Amino acid sequence: MQHLEELRRVIIVSIISTFAMAVVCWFLSDPVLRILLEPVTGTGNKIIYIGVTEAIMTKIKLAFFLGFLASLPVTLWQFWGFIIPALRKLERIYFTFFILVSFLLFIGGVAFGFLVVFRMCVTFLLRYGGAELVPMLTIGKYVSFTLNFLLPFGLVFELPLAGYFLARLGIINYRMMVKGRKIAIVAAVVIAAALVASPDIFTVLLFAAPMYLLYEISATIVRLVEWMKYRKQAGKTFNLKAFFKRLLRKVMRRGLTAK
Repeated sequence: MQHLEELRRVIIVSIISTFAMAVVCWFLSDPVLRILLEPVTGTGNKIIYIGVTEAIMTKIKLAFFLGFLASLPVTLWQFWGFIIPALRKLERIYFTFFILVSFLLFIGGVAFGFLVVFRMCVTFLLRYGGAELVPMLTIGKYVSFTLNFLLPFGLVFELPLAGYFLARLGIINYRMMVKGRKIAIVAAVVIAAALVASPDIFTVLLFAAPMYLLYEISATIVRLVEWMKYRKQAGKTFNLKAFFKRLLRKVMRRGLTAK
């Protein structure tokens, strides 16, 4: 019961922090909205709204999304404080590393999705209609499409970190990752098609390509973890200083040979 009370407190604090940051982000929703609309307004098009409450409900939705991102450090800190007393010293280091890196990867995934993929996707789709068709985009559907597009990027960018810890626990290995490449390609395309909800294959592939690339990065990380385990079992520890010394000697030896 004591642990449940502590968990209840953690959840309440996380929810309150999200609401509080959403109120703060409400006053920042207009400049953020201008940034989100820039891929459309930059092409000379305009965004409209057709419902009386559509504009204000869209701003509320955007404020809660920004509040969730802004309060994410507080939420992670609360769950970190809840779990950390039950861990040993080394486990605390790993768990702290996991929390920090997962937050950075999530924010990095959302930023990458907007700055790279989303802009290209919107620009292409607006040009796809041609000069004869005039786009009339409503603010509600556009912001919903944007948020549904960006959130999966934040989650998908957690793949390398998840691969590292699963490999450390011995749940997955590099051979499994290699065998699952075909499944990963199909899964990336299917997930992209479901999330983007666009009949255009270019947009789907533009979304699926980073997902599969992250899968390959995760496979490389798993292979590196297995190599480190093998070195440790063989009684050989990786010395970074000695490695660079050997590398420098090889470069100098090749340079003298070439002369």
